[in-house]
Amino acid sequence: MKTLDLRHSVHDLVNQYPDLKDILHGLGFTEITNPMMLDSVGRIMTIPKGAGLKQIDMTAVVQTLQDHGFEVTGLTRAETQTEPAEAEHRIPAEKQPAQAEDRIALLKDYLARLKSGEDLAQVQEEFVKNFQDVDAAEIMRAEQELMAEGTPLQEVQRLCDVHSALFHGLTRAEKIANAEAAVRRSLAQGSPQAAPVMSRKEMAARLEDIEGHPLQTFTRENQALDQLMDTFRETRRASVLSEIRDLAVHYAKKGDLLYPLLKVNYGISGPSDVMWTVDDEIRDELAKLDKVPVQDRGTDWEIRVDAILQRAKEMIYKEQNILYPIAAQHFTEQDWQQIYQDSRQYPAIFGLPRLMWEAGESFTRPDAPVLSQGVIRIPGGSLSLPELTAMLDTIPMELTFVDGHDINRYFNDGPDMKAFKRPLAALGREVYSCHPPKIEPMVRHIIQEFKNGTRDEVAVWVEKAGRPMYVRYMAVRSKTGDYLGTLEAVQDMTFAKEHFQHAQ
Repeated sequence: MKTLDLRHSVHDLVNQYPDLKDILHGLGFTEITNPMMLDSVGRIMTIPKGAGLKQIDMTAVVQTLQDHGFEVTGLTRAETQTEPAEAEHRIPAEKQPAQAEDRIALLKDYLARLKSGEDLAQVQEEFVKNFQDVDAAEIMRAEQELMAEGTPLQEVQRLCDVHSALFHGLTRAEKIANAEAAVRRSLAQGSPQAAPVMSRKEMAARLEDIEGHPLQTFTRENQALDQLMDTFRETRRASVLSEIRDLAVHYAKKGDLLYPLLKVNYGISGPSDVMWTVDDEIRDELAKLDKVPVQDRGTDWEIRVDAILQRAKEMIYKEQNILYPIAAQHFTEQDWQQIYQDSRQYPAIFGLPRLMWEAGESFTRPDAPVLSQGVIRIPGGSLSLPELTAMLDTIPMELTFVDGHDINRYFNDGPDMKAFKRPLAALGREVYSCHPPKIEPMVRHIIQEFKNGTRDEVAVWVEKAGRPMYVRYMAVRSKTGDYLGTLEAVQDMTFAKEHFQHAQ
């Protein structure tokens, strides 16, 4: 007999007994086959609680489980009876606020109306009339019930973006930020063996405390941006507005490193569908406003700049309370390490120094076969041999690579007539044998300087058959600075000459 302790979460039980998923699905737990639902609601939902929500007879559930060879434990007498969905989460009477169930239903209705596209201002006005305050657990309970009733997780996560605007300024931010933790603790009551579950916000806060971690860097940038916007509102200095425009770099990092990873790897499209468009609108509007001459900045300009800065402040709130917690919940350590490495391509902004994250510094991609099934794997990706050859031949330059022992190892082969002939017979020979005696000393001198590390590049302009040619010799080095060889790149610059002649 396989022991099944019903005090444990559905997620943990399915991990322990994978065949349980199909059994529960056959009983009516239809969402269990959705990996996102299992990994989210499943972590806080037990089988008895789920049966209560789905109106499934627990007696039949227990009998079916026993028929499949399970010994069922951890079930209370009360849980053998199916109760209405609301009763499963009901607050004890002595602690229950007046009409709590009506409040939950109303909150769920607000979220559903916003999802259907109803005007935010209208819903918010009704909210103010009906609520002096709202308990954090009620907010998250409404969202959890929507998921339990079949609303896809992605839709509920998209509603998070909307409810931040709905409740922003009407509840304490700390309540909203910790709402998920409060609900999970509440649902875990009565299950002494249930392990404490860290909320998304708590996960994000922990990462933000790690020096140099990408999430700490994103947060520090938001804090600096928020201070800059406050300074501009107080001083109206043009130079400060120009500094604020560096948020374009912050938004670019989100767009390149966070949104696609959430959408492609984890099936969470809400941030990319909603936030990305707003990022672009904020960035573009700021650019237009900053380019208006100071003498032309009248009342209309002031109104527009205040409005766009308010949108930027709202985006900070959404990032800290929605985007970063979602990323913290889903991204692996390797994901964050890769984000840290890729972040180096972006300049530091808002005067913030770069902080080193030790775990990110030591990150290297897992080793993979360099050549496998006709695919060449290199740090920047993978290409088949035909793809790599065609790509190198398409580059509008004549390329030659000479290895660290001064041997010709590679010529590309573009479609045009070559300015400098490179017979394939020269491959495998010393590079010096390809140059006339009067040129050889100069070639030796350049390569020797590359090897010594006293020079990295030599560029010369020459004319060949009446056409201007730009020739560059570049030292090729490893990441540790070791000399690997020399690359020669020859580019016909006639197109540039003609362009500037026509421009005149």
